[in-house]
Amino acid sequence: MGSSFSVLIPEFSSTVTKQNHSSLGDLPESCVASVLVYMDPPQICKLSMLNRAFRGASSADFVWESKLPMNYTSIIQRVFAGRNFPANLCKRDIYAMLCRPNSFDGGSKKVWLDKRTGRVCMSISSSGLAITGIDDRRYWSRIETDESRFKSVAYLQQIWWFEVDGEVDFPFPVGSYSIFFRLQVGRASRRFGRRVCNSEHVHGWDKKPVRFQLSTSDGQQATTQCYLNEPGIWKYHHVGDFVATGSVEPMKVEYSLTQIDCTHTKGGLCVDSVLICPVEFTERLNQSF
Repeated sequence: MGSSFSVLIPEFSSTVTKQNHSSLGDLPESCVASVLVYMDPPQICKLSMLNRAFRGASSADFVWESKLPMNYTSIIQRVFAGRNFPANLCKRDIYAMLCRPNSFDGGSKKVWLDKRTGRVCMSISSSGLAITGIDDRRYWSRIETDESRFKSVAYLQQIWWFEVDGEVDFPFPVGSYSIFFRLQVGRASRRFGRRVCNSEHVHGWDKKPVRFQLSTSDGQQATTQCYLNEPGIWKYHHVGDFVATGSVEPMKVEYSLTQIDCTHTKGGLCVDSVLICPVEFTERLNQSF
């Protein structure tokens, strides 16, 4: 009987060894992909490096389809109008391409998807805004700077009537969005390797507040006011919020910045851009944009 028992030991040991050798790599790609759908894109990319099964599952179209905006084809048509968008891209590559800042409307606007959430963000340069007196060098000048996403800003030296307007027609995905003007009082420069702010032309912003306004094609409106009184700091000034319902038609959004009290002049202001982003991104503006 002892000899019979000893004969069974190698067979039992072999079975146990095979079971212990099972790993994540033995999971079917379809099962792994079904789990990846519930993770955000950075997590998916990290898990894709685990093994072959995870690498294959992380490329599944239905995984990345769930991360793209529902109307991503409309976004592609709007942003790449007149240009050839690469054909036959898998959904993962489409997501990666849309996460880059893609320029449109002659380079005056850039749009991108937030890498983690797939939410749409947009930036409109000062050259894409209608600025009163911008072509008169007595009042305004264009300044090149690395502190702008667009590498240049509009600098106001002095003017009586201050008005900046803009608009965008875009198929915003369903969600709530905030609009901000990125402004700086004073002109920044480098001196001996250090950033300094020139306040030579700064005046008039403490007398009356500036007014921000927005309106949408479906009747939404917002108005806010504030004083511009922190020189040398780029700040995002909140204009207001709007809600996109995902209509088939693009939503038209208009926004403005004014200070039209003609009892005094104002000057020394840098106008960089307008930012449109999901409402929940407000807290991470300084880090992300």
